[in-house]
Amino acid sequence: MLRAWVRVAAALFVIGYGANQFSPLMVLYREQGHYSAVTVAAFFAVYAAGLAPGLLLGGPASDMWGRRKLLLPALVVSVPASAVLALGGVPVVSEGALYVGRFLFGVVTGVAMAVGTSWVKELSQAPWDPAADAGAGARRAALALSAGFGGGPLVAGVLAQWAPLPMELPYVVHIVITVVVIGALLRVPETRVVAAARHGLRGALRVPLPARFRRVVAPMAPWVFGGPAISFAVQPAALEHEVAGLGLIYATVLTSLTLATGVAVQPWARRLDRRSPVLAARAGLAATVVGIMVAAGAVALNSPWLAVPAAAVLGAAYGLCLVAGLLEVQRMAAPEHLGGLTAVYYTLTYVGFLIPVVLAALTPLAGYPVLLLGPAALALLSLAVVARRGRQPVPQPGPV
Repeated sequence: MLRAWVRVAAALFVIGYGANQFSPLMVLYREQGHYSAVTVAAFFAVYAAGLAPGLLLGGPASDMWGRRKLLLPALVVSVPASAVLALGGVPVVSEGALYVGRFLFGVVTGVAMAVGTSWVKELSQAPWDPAADAGAGARRAALALSAGFGGGPLVAGVLAQWAPLPMELPYVVHIVITVVVIGALLRVPETRVVAAARHGLRGALRVPLPARFRRVVAPMAPWVFGGPAISFAVQPAALEHEVAGLGLIYATVLTSLTLATGVAVQPWARRLDRRSPVLAARAGLAATVVGIMVAAGAVALNSPWLAVPAAAVLGAAYGLCLVAGLLEVQRMAAPEHLGGLTAVYYTLTYVGFLIPVVLAALTPLAGYPVLLLGPAALALLSLAVVARRGRQPVPQPGPV
């Protein structure tokens, strides 16, 4: 029988799978739907618009009412969300369906990430898993999400390139595996049996932000997804003329490589954190700077091959920063605010997905090689802030 945390991790996997299956298909929508780069980037960004309320409401609500009551409905709603996205291939409703489907996926992904990450953490300790180490919850949740984020675009891209019904079949696959996971989740024990009902939902939404969160976690968080967004949204768009006819599979390769590298470095991130709580964050931000500069070089040289190591470096940055942030949050959050603080962290990480939209809008003013110097400079500034302020002692969760 599967352990309880594995079932919740499977839920995180299918949510990440569904959320990111869209990424390589952006090339297909751009080619067959004749959408501009800004419109396609907006499809990407509307997901973040739904994600923010899903995170900020879902996390605190699960602290109050329990994990299952939030995560299970989110999984259920992801099924019609995929069905709506499948309508993106129907000419009459395609653009509206893509906006609606992406927004729905943003909402359910926000709820699932905040609630599922907290639930995995709680199930990775006594009495459910007393043998797990202190960082097991963060590591398991990050691994499940990253595997889903990488697996979704890989399967979707391959199906869209070579299988029939390229705009529909990828979403059908997600619907099938999600239904299986919904059944598995029904038997997972609830961990938040004592809710903060005396405060009400309004009280639960007032999540205290420790000073270390503001000074260390917040400056790093946008680069968790900022680097990957440059890798698999900006690079394929900037180099599409160099990979004519293979744009879809090229975007799939970059997306999968970015996230596979992110998965591979996560155990190393945990080891760095044991040596120093801020070391993984510093390494991740340094990799972000290097990766963006390599990406700028790839675009300047019109080299699809150079974009491959850029994707690997940006993937490593993603894995290091994601785990570093989750470990920081889980160390500082009181149990009754774990979901809420996790939600705030994830909300900040998704700010990074706005980078492709901003860069696409600025292309009339300058080319991508020049524009990418801006994010590189901002990531370097974040590294300096985190390195300086991260030397302060790590606080322990205090009473409410």
